Amino acid sequence: MATTESKLNFLVLCLRGTSQVFFMENSITGVLFFAAIAVASYQSGVWATTIGAAVGVVVATLTAMLLDADDTSVSSGLYGFNGILVGAALPTFITASPQLWVYVVVGAAASTVITAAFSATLTKAWGIPGSTGPFVLTGWLMVAGAYSFGGLSVSGDAPKLATDYVQGLVSIPAPLELVQIFFRNIGQVYLLGSEYSGALILLGIFIASIPAGIAAAAGSAVAMIVSILMGADPATVQAGLYGFSPVLTAMAVGVIFLKPSLRVALYALLATITTVFIQGAFDVMMLPAGLPSFTAPYVLTMYLFIAPKKAFAPHPHAAVKGHLVAPAADATTGKAAAN
Repeated sequence: MATTESKLNFLVLCLRGTSQVFFMENSITGVLFFAAIAVASYQSGVWATTIGAAVGVVVATLTAMLLDADDTSVSSGLYGFNGILVGAALPTFITASPQLWVYVVVGAAASTVITAAFSATLTKAWGIPGSTGPFVLTGWLMVAGAYSFGGLSVSGDAPKLATDYVQGLVSIPAPLELVQIFFRNIGQVYLLGSEYSGALILLGIFIASIPAGIAAAAGSAVAMIVSILMGADPATVQAGLYGFSPVLTAMAVGVIFLKPSLRVALYALLATITTVFIQGAFDVMMLPAGLPSFTAPYVLTMYLFIAPKKAFAPHPHAAVKGHLVAPAADATTGKAAAN
């Protein structure tokens, strides 16, 4: 009985880690997120992403437990979400091979250590959550390193100059395409190009937190409108690649790390629009390195917009209780109602 209960508890930890990608701490939400990943794999016929995600969250969580990380953070899933993103990202950008799975295991384990490093520095010194910063750093290093190893083959574009970056014309997609873009923006946080996956993820967010669900939906809508009106590359917009970082920004700034209010909503709107522009900048800057931007636009924007929260007197923004844990608790992101 004890063994079964222990396995069940570990499964819950992994599912909470899965849900923490969108700041939630809810195992049911985690199940829906995994279902979203599986739906995208079914549609593409490529299951490496789903397998990698599962390996990533398990390895990252186990690593935290073996290293005796803070119990509260581990039980909240705060050491699993960067691992699952690494596990999903590496098979997305690197062709499947035996060496890839070694890479995934090492990358997921390293993300746990890097998560702790971010918490011990960024969070402890400035009260800024590391969030998906450890995933971005780990992902960049692992994908860049793959170019050096003959046993690994990067499936994306090779490094090239950014001088010929294609600019799209301003065009309004058809209504059905707008709906697809809206949900793909959400799905692409998990590197999923399926609108069905995005719908499942949004449902999972609403189950855990209605305000967070509203923020995610608003972030997707704002990103879609701004990117289209600014004439971003239509193919990139339609794939949801201009919206996933703004979705996270809208949630983080508008609901998770600052106390919701009208002022905070307007502040989050500015942050979300800024993220769209930073996304465009990263897309161009990363081309010479042949690397994806991952969630770097969100991470940079969130760090910059959360850092000055105490400076906006006489209306300082207090962190939502439970979302920004004290520095001693090794937390890097927020959480909603536990399950």
